[in-house]
Amino acid sequence: MLTSKANNSGFAVLEACPPKQPLEQRPLITSHEAKNLVLIFKVLSNDSRLRLLHALVRSGELCVTELAEGVGMKPQAVSNQLQRLTDRGIVETRRDGNKIYYRIVDPCVISLLDQGMCLTEDARQRRNSGRRRRGTG
Repeated sequence: MLTSKANNSGFAVLEACPPKQPLEQRPLITSHEAKNLVLIFKVLSNDSRLRLLHALVRSGELCVTELAEGVGMKPQAVSNQLQRLTDRGIVETRRDGNKIYYRIVDPCVISLLDQGMCLTEDARQRRNSGRRRRGTG
């Protein structure tokens, strides 16, 4: 089910992907669909963009200056990375005076980021527990 909540600025923030047919029940993806998926993974396979997305998940909506301060990047670099995310329809903007605020509009991206972080945390725990069993940790 798709749920939403209002963030500080009153905009709805989507919290979950819309329900879809389970992956194993879907038809095999076409070559075109696979190419589109590659484009999504490419735009997400950048550490700066992942950090920006995580900051937006945590805050709901931020301007470039706030994002730059939060992730320790220059505003121009943040703007460049946000443009790539905007081009793929992952984030959208809202103008308030001279400031442009960014927010994630695709709830599936939030789920994907959460799953990716879960994978890395679980893998680290398995590696660490394997070292303890072997007496190398």
